[in-house]
Amino acid sequence: MRLYLWRREDHHSWIIRGTDAQGNEIRQSTKTTNKAAAEGLRVKLEKELLDEQVHGKKAVVTFDAAAESYLENGGSPRFLGTFDEETGKWSGLMSHLIGVPLKNITQAQMNEIGKTLYPNVRPDTLNRQLWTPFIAIWSHAERMEWAQPKRWIRPKKPKGTNVVSFGPKRVGSYPVPYGTAWEFIRGLGVANATVFTILFYTGMRPIELFTMNTSQVNVADRWITLPKSKIGEPRGVPIHQALVPMLTDMVENRPGRLVRTWENEPFTVYDDNGGQMKKGIAAARLRTHVFDVAPYTARHTVSTQLVVEGVHPHKKDQILGHAADDMSRHYTHVPQAPLIEAINKLPTIQEWLDQDWMREPVKLVGRRAKTLKEAERVAGERAYDEWRARRAA
Repeated sequence: MRLYLWRREDHHSWIIRGTDAQGNEIRQSTKTTNKAAAEGLRVKLEKELLDEQVHGKKAVVTFDAAAESYLENGGSPRFLGTFDEETGKWSGLMSHLIGVPLKNITQAQMNEIGKTLYPNVRPDTLNRQLWTPFIAIWSHAERMEWAQPKRWIRPKKPKGTNVVSFGPKRVGSYPVPYGTAWEFIRGLGVANATVFTILFYTGMRPIELFTMNTSQVNVADRWITLPKSKIGEPRGVPIHQALVPMLTDMVENRPGRLVRTWENEPFTVYDDNGGQMKKGIAAARLRTHVFDVAPYTARHTVSTQLVVEGVHPHKKDQILGHAADDMSRHYTHVPQAPLIEAINKLPTIQEWLDQDWMREPVKLVGRRAKTLKEAERVAGERAYDEWRARRAA
C-alpha cells in the first residue's frame, strides 16, 4: 500500500492517489496548495489506512474524518472552524482535534479546549459554540459505529444562586408573536420576506431551507421531504395552508433551489446562515424598529406556538425534526395527516396573506425594500439604542 501526491496543471490543490490494502483506488483532495501541508496529510492518511487494516475501523477513525462524514450527511459547519487552503490548517475546534482518533478524546481534553477557545464566556455560550457541534459529530460517529457511546458533561450554570440569566438573550434564541414577525417582514424585500415566511410556517432550520430544491416540495399533498437533516436523519415537514399559493408558484416556475436572492441567485450559505440576508435584516430592523427577529426566531416561534395551540409534544418534535421513530424515518416522503393538521394551527394574519408576493414570489423576487432615508436611519438607530438599553437594564 503506497500513496503519493499528484496535481494536474489545471488543478490548484494537491491530490492524494494510490490504493488501499484491498486494492481499492484512493483519490482524495488535500484541499491545499501547500505541498508540505499536503505531504503531511498524505503521510497521515497512509498511517490511518495501515492502522485500520491492523486494528479495525473503530480504532483509527479521527475526529476530522467523522466531521467530514457528518457534514456530507447534512450536518452544520457552524462553529467547527475555517480551513486555510494556503497553509492547509484549520482554526477553531478542528484545529485542536484534527488527526486525533475518536477513542483518544477525553472529557478533560475537551474542557481544556473550551478554556482555550472560549475563555470567560457564559455556560450557554460554551454549550452552543463548543459542545453542541462536538456532540453532534460524536453522535454521528456512534451511529456509524466508529465511536463508543459516551456521556459528555456539559457546563452548567452555577448552583446556589438566584441568577436566572447571565444577560440578555441572543436574538434568534427566543420566540416572538406572529404580529411582531409580520411587522418585521414588512420591512424586507420580496426575496428575504419569502424566506422568513416559509421559516415561520414550517419551523425548518435556515440551513435546511437555503439548500432545499423545489423537487423536494409536494404542494398537492402539503409535504416537504428533507433527505438529510442536521442530525443526519431524513425527515418530512408539513406545509401550512398559508404557504400553498407561494410554494405552488415556486415549484411550477423555479426549478432548482427553492429560495433565491433578489438577483434570483441561490443563497450562498455562510456559517449556517444565508450571508446575503444580513444587510437586508439590518435595514429592516431600522425601518420597522423591530429588533427581536432573526432567521432562527421562526423556529422557536413555531415550537412555542404549537405548544400554545395544544399540539402533542411528540407531534411538535416530529414537525421540528427533534424526534424520528422507526416508522417516520422509513416513510419521510409520505405525508402525515396529523402533522399537517397540527401545523395548520399556527395563526395567520390577513394582511400578510394578501401580499402579492405570497402568490407570485418568482415574478416579484427582484422587488427590494424601499431605500432608507437619512431621517429614518437616524430614528431607527435611536430606537435600536433604546431597545438595547431596555434589555440591559
